[in-house]
Amino acid sequence: MNIKGKTALITGGANGIGYLYAKELLRNGLKCVYIMDLPNSEGDVAVTKLEAEFGKSRAVFLVCDVSKAKDFELTFKEVLDACKDLDILINNAGIMNDSRWEFMIDLNLKALVRGTLMAIDHMGKHKGGKGGTVVNIASTVGLNAYPYFPVYCATKHAVIGFSSSIQELYEKTCVRILTMCPAVTITALITECANKALEIMDKDELIADIKKRPSQSAEHVARALMDLIEKGDNGAIWVCAKGEPPYAIKRPTYSDYRIFQ
Repeated sequence: MNIKGKTALITGGANGIGYLYAKELLRNGLKCVYIMDLPNSEGDVAVTKLEAEFGKSRAVFLVCDVSKAKDFELTFKEVLDACKDLDILINNAGIMNDSRWEFMIDLNLKALVRGTLMAIDHMGKHKGGKGGTVVNIASTVGLNAYPYFPVYCATKHAVIGFSSSIQELYEKTCVRILTMCPAVTITALITECANKALEIMDKDELIADIKKRPSQSAEHVARALMDLIEKGDNGAIWVCAKGEPPYAIKRPTYSDYRIFQ
């Protein structure tokens, strides 16, 4: 996909890695990026910085809590009314906070599913659209077990399962479904996680476990996401880990898990 002249929407894009996604897309010729985030996210500041670097009318901030269905639906419609044609949706909004596991499921999974379905409904050729791309942000813990954040791990497994399943509708919709799985990345998600685990978890063990894992910069993941959007086939699942070049993976079938004795 050549993103020059395209329009994108990023949930949770006002700061952190979401902001870097917006910056990388604009650097590569995106026409305009719409950012959805919370009222306390300083999204206006993010837009000011993006416009200072890339020009006026290249970024728009919309206050929205995507974990609330009606709020997300109305704000999504506001984006469509403004830009007419949305080409790319990046479902980035999410937290790693097992102590608020019910809210985390609402945000990490339900909002992502809702965003994907709304995007398909708008972009899909079965509804008169021209096709497009949805990028769902998962994690490498969506591919493996992670005992220190089991609920977060479950939401990311669900993201991969959902994305891998709905991508099968491509022949009908012409909407590419892509999934990015970053490993440990230096963001607030990681640096502030110690007090967000379940009470049963040992915080010292958690901190020690994270410190021993190879990390990477958020800027590296943003560049990898750009590559995924430009080069990824429908249904692609890419891993970005250790600051190394991203790579595609193939999900096993259930028979691959069989233990032969």
